[in-house]
Amino acid sequence: MDDQNKTAEKKVDEQNTTAETGSEDCTCGPDCTCGPDCRCGPDCQCKLENNQEVTESEPVEEVVDYQEKYLRLYAEFDNFRKRTMRERVDLIRTASQDVIVTMLPLLDDFTRAKANGNDDIQVIKEGMALIHTKLESTLSSKGLKLMEVKSGDDFNVDFHEAITNIPAPSSKLKGKVVDVVENGYILGDKVLRYAKVVIGQ
Repeated sequence: MDDQNKTAEKKVDEQNTTAETGSEDCTCGPDCTCGPDCRCGPDCQCKLENNQEVTESEPVEEVVDYQEKYLRLYAEFDNFRKRTMRERVDLIRTASQDVIVTMLPLLDDFTRAKANGNDDIQVIKEGMALIHTKLESTLSSKGLKLMEVKSGDDFNVDFHEAITNIPAPSSKLKGKVVDVVENGYILGDKVLRYAKVVIGQ
């Protein structure tokens, strides 16, 4: 009985020793399918590595797809940028076209007035008044408004530009507009030209 027990214990010890030795020499990792007698070493070509190669090949295809998408998107953006630049240049070139077309009839009126050799002062004044009225109506149709500034108004830096200060003719005009040297104009809601005024001290 003792011999049988000793023989059984020797077999168990040998199996444990073999398993321990095999697990120390195996470089495949905890999911190794080579078995307890694996002595493959670093060049092991087991199923685990083959599985890793398969899984590593998939992201390469995804990278290629992303690269193609990136190149396509970059080309589309480049085309959009070039088209926008062309449109902007065309807009700058033709921005004043509408205003110039509306001013051409006024130029024709001045040409006719110059060609007319009339020396009558009254006729010349009437012609100039007609052209001036036509010019005002043309510009007002484009949104231009005359800034209404008169003597005695409070000085406002948002609409007025003070060109000089003079002693106020009366105490009521101190710090206020005394005279308007040049009219101001508003285009839409924006000040196109500030009114040049004289301020009383």
